[in-house]
Amino acid sequence: MKNNVLVIGGKGKTGRKVAERLTQLDQSVRIGSRSENPSFDWQNSSTWEAALEGMDKVYITFQPDLAVPGALEAIEGLTKQAIKSGVKKMVLLSGKGEREAELCEQVIIHSGIDYTIVRASWFNQNFSESFFLDPILAGYVALPKPDARVPYVDTDDIADVVVEALLNEKHNGQVYQLTGPRSLTFKEVISEIAAITDRDIQYTPISLAAYTKMLDEHNVPADYIWLINYLFNEVLDAKGNDVVSNDIEKVLGRKPKDFSEYAQETAKTGIWNPAVAEMP
Repeated sequence: MKNNVLVIGGKGKTGRKVAERLTQLDQSVRIGSRSENPSFDWQNSSTWEAALEGMDKVYITFQPDLAVPGALEAIEGLTKQAIKSGVKKMVLLSGKGEREAELCEQVIIHSGIDYTIVRASWFNQNFSESFFLDPILAGYVALPKPDARVPYVDTDDIADVVVEALLNEKHNGQVYQLTGPRSLTFKEVISEIAAITDRDIQYTPISLAAYTKMLDEHNVPADYIWLINYLFNEVLDAKGNDVVSNDIEKVLGRKPKDFSEYAQETAKTGIWNPAVAEMP
């Protein structure tokens, strides 16, 4: 059966992979992005109706995160428009261990529309597609919370679960916790990346105050700095945040990708190797 699916954030870490997989499965995909036509802009609710028109199902990712101020109101508004537009199912990407994100989940759960909630742990790809990349390239990674353990999950696995949830009704009403197969500290992560790239990359623990000051000096947007503070203060230390789940295996019938496999694949792209300056 062919579905019309709106992928909000269809050019992001998980959205682009979801869109690719749906297209390969001969589904009709509309990318929800400011640059598309019709456009979709979280900051401009007048764009939502046209983006949702004619859509059967929606994959929802909110930038930068469902925990940030304003996210709840946006999800409430989008859900009301989805109901008006006749959307039959919504799959929401949420954050594991985030209380504020769970308020957004409740909006979807009580909407009357079929749903699946996908609560993901921190992404492997934060180290290759996000603000952890620059310090890795510099060979010096300074981050707070050295003892925090995170069961990093791969965006390939998230995308596979999302596609399965969108296309298979047996996942209606389910809340899945997606993690990798083991939890790692920042030092362990950096050590694995250093080993696979044969580079000297140092990890140094610093205070959260020093880290946020450094982000501000590097002109990181204020909403991302707020989010970093929230994640490091509230989520990393939250009870159960380091727990490994088996929901990926339950949904897909296979084990999740291990961080080491992700590191091997990513190292082959060369993204962790500093660019060699051209000779004059």
